Amino acid sequence: MRTLLIMGPGGSGRTTLAAATALTAARSGTRTLLLGADAEDTLGAALGVPTGPAPAAVEANLTAWRPDPAQGFRDGLAALQDRAATALDLLGAARLDPEELTPLPGAGELALLRALRTAALAEEHDLLVVDLPPAPAALALLALPEQLRRCLRRLLPPERQAARALRPVLGRLAGVPMPTEALYAHAARWDLELAAAEAVLADRNTVVRLVAEPGPAGTDAVRATTLGLALRGLPVEALAANRVLPEDTPADSWLAGPLAQQRKALAEWQDGYDVHAVPHLGRDPRGTDDLAALTAPAVNPDTAPVEWPVTDALAEDGVLIWHLPLPGAVRDDLDLVRRGDELVVAAGPFRRIVALPSALRRCTVAGAALRDGRLSVRFTPDPRLWPRGR
Repeated sequence: MRTLLIMGPGGSGRTTLAAATALTAARSGTRTLLLGADAEDTLGAALGVPTGPAPAAVEANLTAWRPDPAQGFRDGLAALQDRAATALDLLGAARLDPEELTPLPGAGELALLRALRTAALAEEHDLLVVDLPPAPAALALLALPEQLRRCLRRLLPPERQAARALRPVLGRLAGVPMPTEALYAHAARWDLELAAAEAVLADRNTVVRLVAEPGPAGTDAVRATTLGLALRGLPVEALAANRVLPEDTPADSWLAGPLAQQRKALAEWQDGYDVHAVPHLGRDPRGTDDLAALTAPAVNPDTAPVEWPVTDALAEDGVLIWHLPLPGAVRDDLDLVRRGDELVVAAGPFRRIVALPSALRRCTVAGAALRDGRLSVRFTPDPRLWPRGR
């Protein structure tokens, strides 16, 4: 299944373009699922058909789904109470009724990740179009599975689980309670769910389509979002320049200024993106007729994945070089820290902890350079760890 993540700044028409893209794919014969994340039914307003927590058919080959984070939160907490029933009864704790629960912050993000996993496992569609939240929140959402899994592994390392028979003995020797089997089992379930969502995001068939209005604010948003996506290793399939003004606008019109800014932004974008201009309809698109008039581009099946290759320059310079494409990165805003077998990479407001390739784990960091949007980190073999004769 192909997964297309629609991203852009707030107010750029991201939801409308997600609906138009899904409609275009469905009418070409592709079984398409359109997944929305907004609490309000902006997706249904664009489609002209209400959407909600149950997948609903919009027309042939097109299904829309907007998961309910509140219901998912209630169901999850109810299941947790059932699993901890014995402990709650011993403590005399009163259970919470689902009706009195209000979703905590992050419930919406977790609901969307679960929906991604469910849609991928169902294999009922050929294309999944995801209308993500505004760009900053969307980038945080894309980082969530990897970050949560790393926290779980640090707090409850699976390899440190003691045998069930040894737990009471170890507890008495240590003088502190040992983590229960149920706690490890719960962590394992969470890790499995997060791993499934992470696999969808890391899949070679998952790409991003950016949406922005051509202008100064849109240009800044696209530059920042591209850098955040590059750090996640997600390729940009296309850039939809939304609400493009007609070129025959009279020179004495008040639109002449915005049109000049639009031309400048489009010229800059065309140097680095596959740009598709989406015309301004002169009104807010509503319903499938308006969505079809937007002429959303078809999904590009040949988008190249983002590669982080290692170059062997041992014979020439005695180093291995790890290349990290970071378009839009600024040298003064970059930071690298080696921590064991991991590298902490910070680029502007974005940060990621990545595992080193196996060959680089036996090396020490010798330096780094940023050139033409590519960060090259040099590693020299550690003689204490590097095999002799290499």
